[in-house]
Amino acid sequence: MENRLFYGDNLAILRQYIGDDCVDLIYLDPPFKSSTAYNLIYTGPAGHHSDAQVEAFVDTWHWGEQAEREFDALLHQSNTDVAEMMRALRRFLGENDMMAYLTMMASRLLDLHRVLKSTGSLYLHCDPTASHYIKVVLDGIFGKEMFRNEITWKRTFAHGNVGRNYGCIADTIFYYTKGDKYTWNQPFASLTDEERSEKYPNTDTGGRRWQSVTLRNPSVRPNLYFPYKASNGETYQPHQNGWSCNMQRLRLYDREGRLHFPAKVDGALRLKMYEDESPGERVQNIWVDIPPIGAQAAERLGYPTQKPLALLERIIRTASNEGDVVLDPFCGCGTAIEAAQQLRRRWLGIDITHLAIALVETRLRRFPNAKFIVIGRPEDMAGAQELALRDKYQFQYWVCSLLDAQPFRQKKKGADGGIDGLIYFVGHRKETEKIVVSVKGGANVSVQMIRDLRGVLERENAAIALFVTLTKPTPPMEVEAAKAGFATYESERYARIQILTIEDLLSGKTRARHPGALLDMRANKRRPDRPVQSTQTDLFSAVERGKAGEVLDLTDDVFRSTTRKRPARSTRRSRGSGRKQGAA
Repeated sequence: MENRLFYGDNLAILRQYIGDDCVDLIYLDPPFKSSTAYNLIYTGPAGHHSDAQVEAFVDTWHWGEQAEREFDALLHQSNTDVAEMMRALRRFLGENDMMAYLTMMASRLLDLHRVLKSTGSLYLHCDPTASHYIKVVLDGIFGKEMFRNEITWKRTFAHGNVGRNYGCIADTIFYYTKGDKYTWNQPFASLTDEERSEKYPNTDTGGRRWQSVTLRNPSVRPNLYFPYKASNGETYQPHQNGWSCNMQRLRLYDREGRLHFPAKVDGALRLKMYEDESPGERVQNIWVDIPPIGAQAAERLGYPTQKPLALLERIIRTASNEGDVVLDPFCGCGTAIEAAQQLRRRWLGIDITHLAIALVETRLRRFPNAKFIVIGRPEDMAGAQELALRDKYQFQYWVCSLLDAQPFRQKKKGADGGIDGLIYFVGHRKETEKIVVSVKGGANVSVQMIRDLRGVLERENAAIALFVTLTKPTPPMEVEAAKAGFATYESERYARIQILTIEDLLSGKTRARHPGALLDMRANKRRPDRPVQSTQTDLFSAVERGKAGEVLDLTDDVFRSTTRKRPARSTRRSRGSGRKQGAA
């Protein structure tokens, strides 16, 4: 069985790769329409603060030509309830940022409903900014009768800086199913010591804690209305509704010493319920027992909207079984993916940034036997050139992932100081040292770029500089790099400026040499048990031309590829219609 991690727009990927009725559980944590640029902060070895801070995604949408096209597509799809609902929302909201956000969400939720099995569930994580509108959209797509619950998760602690308002410390998780026969594994919450003492106040001679519970039937049951003569010789009368069990069960409880006799003979006979026989307390729809990720927590990655692993484990355990397929279309740093892998579920993850894909891969390395395919990432020169032309920042993130480097903070306006990535390692006297990475995706490179990089090397007091180019370097560039000399660590010499080409990195012909390097970075990223499929051309050309695509059929024990004809649908997006994805 092979899991799949997709790079690209989740709408295009859902339509091209994922077939109907094949996913058991969908968890999505989309951007929250808070008009915020979320930064991802890295740390160096031993917790040293890093200068590497990169924009993970922007949750900003604007109404424009592309939003208008997607809205038109919603009016012409087969679900007329959704069309009417979106028309009503537009009449109320107008053509603004919120309407652009809801249009983006509605398009994707329609396809998520399509891929979900009839026994499947969807959990959508959001906040109060747009949750009331999102629920209306969900009601239109799933049907209001398929709404199961609204879960409130206390995501943080009390805020002390709240002014004329209440502190916002909770998120909302909407829970919908596609049908009435859905997977449900009852979740239970563990009690604290204080809660156990309150709920189980009694202790028997053996030290077992217990509570006294009623034997009254909740409804009128004439067949369970009878007097009971107990082993203590007293006869007890039932509540007017009758006992909660029959005579045989009462006698069994009596023999086991589980009946709690009242102090007075006319009192109510009750049952002893032992703490060690209870799986816990049934989970309700307010979750306060899963704390946020602490600043020093081992699972903390620094991803701006990272959710606790325990939160995703609860959802996945409740709504799926081992071997089921879990889909996260905004997978971000991959918490849902890691939880699914750990709980032996199959999974599909989608994100629009190479930064997120690299983070998910890093998390999956904790599982020695994890097998997965990455689709949509450049695996050859044609794919690398296409990415460099389409989005130079995503190209830089991707190159950094090849080198196990941290992307440096990027500003779309202004200079980046000649640094696109950083690598930290422990050098002399156990001090943290750094390597700077410069990425060039253009067609022309020159010796002046190497001279500039030498200046960066000295300015940053870095140990080594890596110059990664899509174009072959010129001989003068190689000579200039050699002039920088060598750095020596533990009797090993490393060139202070190393020129690496994308072609050589992809083929494994060369690799970066430095004290922190893995023995074989490309082998580590592409081990035999982690096959990779190159689909760059299919993903970014065939889909947008509306051609028939390869669709995953997940109904068998393994993922299969089939060919399915789909009607051409608008899949292109503008910058204003949800440019970035990723949250979990």
